[in-house]
Amino acid sequence: MNTILVPVDFSEHSEYALEVAATIAKKQNADIVVVHMMGLPESFLTNDEKQEVFNAIHFMKLTKQRFEKFLDKDYLEGIEVAQEVKNFKVFREINEVAKEYEADLIVMGSHGASGIKEVFAGSNTEKVVRTSETPVLVIKNRIPDFKIENAVFVTDFEPETIDTFIRSRQFFKFFEVEPKLLFVNVPEKFMSTKEMLSIANKFLEDAGMDAPEVKDQITYYDDYTLEKGIYNYCNSIHADIIAISTHGRKGIAHFFYGSIGEDLANHANTPVLTFRL
Repeated sequence: MNTILVPVDFSEHSEYALEVAATIAKKQNADIVVVHMMGLPESFLTNDEKQEVFNAIHFMKLTKQRFEKFLDKDYLEGIEVAQEVKNFKVFREINEVAKEYEADLIVMGSHGASGIKEVFAGSNTEKVVRTSETPVLVIKNRIPDFKIENAVFVTDFEPETIDTFIRSRQFFKFFEVEPKLLFVNVPEKFMSTKEMLSIANKFLEDAGMDAPEVKDQITYYDDYTLEKGIYNYCNSIHADIIAISTHGRKGIAHFFYGSIGEDLANHANTPVLTFRL
């Protein structure tokens, strides 16, 4: 891992993301790029040229001052930190910034339990999750010593998620972790043990990972709803992170057969890592 991108709005939750990014950067010997989206009002960009220059200088100066204070953290010591300011109005352009810096990971803060709509239903974080080709790690609470020792990749064993499954395993190699695979068996899509084993075997075979040690990492978990199954299982094993696939503009809800992505992240304090299909 070489570069971690951290979008910031100088809020408390941005600090949570920055601290987690710093922990990862130190372990991976990676650099951090912090990017702030100014989003200047259109009125500032339609004045005469002289006024535009004045406004730009004024806001850049304010942003620089906020960066100096925001980045004055002991946990950033020894890490190469670059600053980037963009005048984008929506966070989906973060994908372009990530590509520009060849980022391996985006770490973003979110309000989490204050309402999942802050994360997956129209917020800036959701826009990044939906559009980013780079894995996005969503952090909802302060985690001073972030670590990944117990990872879970949620799967429905659909063929279209093979690529994200492979990418997630490659990602977790950075942390020397083999992710557990979680399949939640729910009443409305109930499968017998034989059926679950069949689709799992086909999935792993198509992924070129049908070795016994990989099959041993699969958990078939019965619950009344998908989100409860994910939440209950991950809490029972004290998972450090939940990895999931997302469907671009269709959002995480498509993968979870409805609004389950909202419910999951709204109740789970566990960091969520997304991989776009």
